[in-house]
Amino acid sequence: MKRNILIAFAASSLLFSSTQAFALINFSVGIPFSHSFTGNWYDGDAVKSDGVSGTFIQVGVPLLPGIGIDSYKTKIKDSTAEVATMIYNLYYLLPIPIINLTLGAGVGSTELQCSVCSSVFEKGSATQWYASFGFPIIPLFDLHLSYRSVSSKIKLKALYGGTESDFGGNVMGLGIGFNF
Repeated sequence: MKRNILIAFAASSLLFSSTQAFALINFSVGIPFSHSFTGNWYDGDAVKSDGVSGTFIQVGVPLLPGIGIDSYKTKIKDSTAEVATMIYNLYYLLPIPIINLTLGAGVGSTELQCSVCSSVFEKGSATQWYASFGFPIIPLFDLHLSYRSVSSKIKLKALYGGTESDFGGNVMGLGIGFNF
């Protein structure tokens, strides 16, 4: 009987030791590796990505919502312009053993950056929802893949007609989490 209790304790310790449910603080950092636009320019032409760079950062405590910030720039194909996005997130890490599933939402701003963009385009708003799936690589560390669905619109200034360009799309990221 004592042996069975000891085996059950050892197995549950191994099973739950790498979950974030027993950590005091969790910290996650990631990078975007893909950004595909689903929207169009104000004239109807498709917006196409030519690479993305930036960071995703999250900090939280178990069983309570956490906070995060996403900051990334996406180069527009066949253009010198970049879409700069800054989003502040609220997320919840679901207390599931073995895997780390995070769901979140955020609001922020997006801006078209180039030599003349600030004189032609207004700063736009951005919202997103996202999910992140992580799995432990060693105790207290996890590797995670995230998917973000971003909604973003930027208007031409009134002098240029005031029409909107849709810079919404999907962002995929890869990151690592630490539990303290």
